[in-house]
This record gives sequence, C-alpha cells and structure tokens, in this order.
Amino acid sequence: MSTQLPNTLVSLVEKLRSGSLQLQPYLDQLQELFDSREPQVLAFVPEKDRFGRLHREATELLALYPEAAKRPSLFGVPVGVKDIFHVSGLVTQAGSALPEELLQGPEASCVSALKAAGALIMGKTVTTEFAYFAPGPTRNPHSPEHTPGGSSSGSAAAVGAGLSMLTLGTQTIGSISRPAAFCGVVGYKPSYDRISRQGVIPLSPSADHVGFFVPRVTDVVPVAAILCRNWQTETAVSRPILGIPEGPYLTHASAEGLDHFQATCRRLDEAGFELKRVPAMPDFTEIIERHKLIVAVDAAQVHEAWFDEFSDLYHEKTVELIERERKVPLEKLGMAQQGQIRLRQELNDLMDEYGLDLWISPPAVGPATLGLDSTGDPVMNLPWTHAGLPTLSIPAGKNEAGLPLGLQLAARWYGDEQLVAWSEAIESVISG
Repeated sequence: MSTQLPNTLVSLVEKLRSGSLQLQPYLDQLQELFDSREPQVLAFVPEKDRFGRLHREATELLALYPEAAKRPSLFGVPVGVKDIFHVSGLVTQAGSALPEELLQGPEASCVSALKAAGALIMGKTVTTEFAYFAPGPTRNPHSPEHTPGGSSSGSAAAVGAGLSMLTLGTQTIGSISRPAAFCGVVGYKPSYDRISRQGVIPLSPSADHVGFFVPRVTDVVPVAAILCRNWQTETAVSRPILGIPEGPYLTHASAEGLDHFQATCRRLDEAGFELKRVPAMPDFTEIIERHKLIVAVDAAQVHEAWFDEFSDLYHEKTVELIERERKVPLEKLGMAQQGQIRLRQELNDLMDEYGLDLWISPPAVGPATLGLDSTGDPVMNLPWTHAGLPTLSIPAGKNEAGLPLGLQLAARWYGDEQLVAWSEAIESVISG
C-alpha cells in the first residue's frame, strides 16, 4: 500500500472528517488491504461488489457533507456488522442454513444510528449460527489455525486484522469479551439494555447485550456516545481501586491464563494501582447453571416456530440448546431471572464493602484454542453477563506462541462511563 492506514478509530475519524485523508482514495487503500488479508481471515460474509457499493455510498455522503466543518462524528468510517443485525439492503442469514426470507426485518436501530453519524456499512461479519456455538469459517488474525472466538467471530477478527476500526457484536455469555481477547482488540459490552437490541435476531432476550469492537480504549467513547442511552462522557480524576474476585470463579481459568492474570496484576501493582483480593461468588456453579437455563429456555421460545418446521437445518450444537429446556416451567425461568438481579446486587454490595471501583479478571480461560471446531469456553465472562454489568476486554500482551491475551474489567451497573474513563490508564500499563 502506498501509505499507512490509520490504526485507531479516533485517528481515522480525525483524518476523514478533516479531509487530510480523502474518503474515496481511502476506500481504494482499504480494498487493497481487504483483498490481501480477508482470504486468510474470512471475517466477512461474502458480498458481490462490496467496494463498488461502498464507493457509491461514499459519493452520496460526500455530496451531503462537502464542508469538513459540518461532517458528522463518524464520517466515512467503514463499520462491520455482525450477521444477526438487520441492515437495509443486506441479507441477514445469522450464520444459518434457514431460508433467508424467514430472517429478514427492519434495520437495527443501532445500525441506523451509526449511519446517521456518517458511518458506511462495510458489510456483514461472520457469526456462529444464531450467535451460539456452531462456528463459521473465520480464523484468528494472529494465527489461522486458532479460533477467533465467538459468537462475534468475524467482528473481532476484522478489527484484529485491521480491516475495520469498528464492528458491532453481541454477547449472551462471552461473545464480545472472549473474541476480543483472542484477537487482541478492545471489546466493550455495556450494561444490559444500554444499547438497543431492536432489529437484532435474539438468542436470549434476558441476557443478550449489544456491544462493539475497536482497537483502543480511547476509541470506545465516540461510539458509545452515539449508541448508549444517556451517555455522559467522564474523565478519570483518580486511579481506580481494583478488586480480584477470589474463589471458585478464578479456578476455571487455565494454568496459563491464571499465570498471565497474576502477572498482569503484578504490573498494575507496580504501576501504583491498589488491588484488593475479595472473596466473591461462592455459588459460582449455581450461577453457571442458572445462566445456562435462562439462555436455553429463551432460545427455545425464540426459535419455536422456526425449529418446528426446519429443525433439520439447524447445527447440532444449536439443536441441543433449543431442546435442552423446552419444557421448563415459566416459574423456574422466573426464579433464574431473579438470580440475575441478585448477583448484580451482591457484586455491587461487595464493591461498596471493600471500596472497589472495578473488578478485574481473565477475559478467557487462556489464549485462543487450537482448531476451528470450538470457539472456546465463555465461563470467565458468564457472571458479568449474567449480572448485566458493563465490561471491557483490553489487550494485555501475547504468550510465547504469539497469541494475544487480555484483561477483563467490570464496573457497577450502569457505570459504563466510569469503566471507560478508568480503563485508559490501565490500558497504558498492560497493553505494551
């Protein structure tokens, strides 16, 4: 390529809005990169004449905003959209073999919001089938023999490969945090329902979160300000006190994952952060089972009509999920949902008792697993999703094999702004 493309969303936005990077030539450079990297990564759902469409849409955008001073906040930014979000003009297949006419719907409100801010939709990114565990073709951009994680496989890999500076994803158990860690990018899962789920094919309405991937923590704010309800940008005035959730939860990390987490904690301690080890979630096994029940019951309800007619077209992993809890009494589901609220309150109470600002933990059991048949274990993300608390997964170096590892941060319920503000200082210590 003739010139180096911007490698953060903030720098890309600044250059496109000011005109120091012209939009049409930028798309030509991006296409050159795409043609080189995408065949190895397979982050995007195939689309005929993708860049022809993007150039036409860019022409329309330039006609709307010829003056740099009047350009909207995401002017010209190409965005990847997980293929469970409806996008006008693009087919939604949800990583499945079901008849496409069943799956279409009005454009997702978050996609419309990004378009209104000047973003271009680069295309659909690969998802596991219906955002569960059946993997698509996407490969880890750091090692094609390893999984990129899931279910937001393509979205994380696209940012990790530099193909997009912003992609949309969802998380029902660990589908943003884990692939972000595996692909070496920042994954933001907001507080439950902070970003609208309208226009997104659900897996579990009780647990689905809409979020996104970007290269750096500083890239989160420009997007969150558009997508998150009532976003109020904050600036950190002090370093956060960090809580380590001791107990059965951490025992689920692998030896390598736990060693890396402890090493990251030491780096933060040496940099002057206060860390407190706090006994937490003694009933973690029950939390896991409760969340699995909610997801299975919700999925069975969402897919009831489709599954009755097209069960033979579903992947066996999705079939197992849908059939697992089809006859669970609604009373049992209600009790499990009450457990979500209870865990949220328990974690917030511990933060009050110990004076914590953030929880820190491994974002995955370990580095990306070898092979593409599994997207990895989401257990390290499960309690924060179950409680609906906001999380950020931040890159934290690589192992000896060159695979990324990360750190997961969680804040109080609807403490998203503080989470992002505090995470910038943490990123500067651990990302190097």
